[in-house]
Amino acid sequence: MSNLYGPSHRMLQDAHGTRRLADRLEELAHAEFTPDDRAFIESRPLLFLSTVDEHGRPTVSYKGGAPGFVQITEDGEIAFPSYDGNGMFLSLGNIQASPQVGLLFIDFERPRRLRVQGTARIVEGDPLLASYPGAHLLVRIRPSQIFVNCGRYIHRFAAAGLELSPHVPDAAGSQPFPAWKRIDLFQDALPPGEKHAVAQNGGPIPIADYPGEELPASHPVEAAGRPPRR
Repeated sequence: MSNLYGPSHRMLQDAHGTRRLADRLEELAHAEFTPDDRAFIESRPLLFLSTVDEHGRPTVSYKGGAPGFVQITEDGEIAFPSYDGNGMFLSLGNIQASPQVGLLFIDFERPRRLRVQGTARIVEGDPLLASYPGAHLLVRIRPSQIFVNCGRYIHRFAAAGLELSPHVPDAAGSQPFPAWKRIDLFQDALPPGEKHAVAQNGGPIPIADYPGEELPASHPVEAAGRPPRR
């Protein structure tokens, strides 16, 4: 029984042969922040917040501040301020109507992203509010699922301009094989063709040796037995 996937997810996973891999990723999800999660979140100057209104209509909001404006509290909640905006209060109004939210944290320099699913509430007069000059309200989120997502499609922003991810498929549909699929935790969950690609790209590695997706492997993803996308 999955807490993350429903019938529609399972249909797509089965059609593409990724159910076992999806199950392994769910097994790695957790409900409490690790020290690495905390350090990553509290170093971010921005987040994306997904909420749903009483009619089921979603919206996604950008929230920004100085690094550290998102805190992990002593009781393991996420806390961040609500600064002055355009007065629509879409995200906060949605939270009042439906507290289930999703958050996405991204590092655009060393491609990495972290997702958090949880239950949000708006707190007026919270003691933490005094640490955010100019903030009107405080949002607190109790996490239910925390999981790392592959960062290979994150573009990088540098002084020279936008640098597209090297994992974006080329005109023939080819793309480098992702390094995360070499991690030993995933080997028994990969489709057979991708196990062959792992062998071509140096074999399995322990998670401690995972290099990230900045320097992709040389073999294209077609080595995993997939036809190129046109």
